[in-house]
Amino acid sequence: MHEEIERLIKEKDICVLATVSEGAPYCSLMNYVPSDDCTEIYMVTQKGTKKYKNLTADHSVSLLVDTREEHPGPRRPEGKAITIAGVFQKIEDENKKEMLESQFLEKHPYLNAFIEDKDSEIFCVKVSSFLLLDGFTNAHFEQI
Repeated sequence: MHEEIERLIKEKDICVLATVSEGAPYCSLMNYVPSDDCTEIYMVTQKGTKKYKNLTADHSVSLLVDTREEHPGPRRPEGKAITIAGVFQKIEDENKKEMLESQFLEKHPYLNAFIEDKDSEIFCVKVSSFLLLDGFTNAHFEQI
């Protein structure tokens, strides 16, 4: 995996999740935790949300992780963005869910009440590709 892709995914902790429903895109700002090899991205949402309904109806997703807050104004061309394509997967293994809850609370302690809510669900985005854009023109694509 390209070093910069892995570094940014591990360094950042928030992304934009794009889902689709009946042909219409829907975006959500999400906290995340990546797997060690960055081929799985974990998030949590409530089961009654539009995004969760979209995820269960159409498993195709896209994520955006970027450095916009580090490059304001005239420094904008120095920014980097990773577009991640993947598919939604439910996590059935209870031991894995408990491990992921601990990882979430370590990285995002302010999500404690949200994660412990019985209506919340931790899920996985299994990555199929990465597109790193470094500045406006330097791109690197990687299929998984």
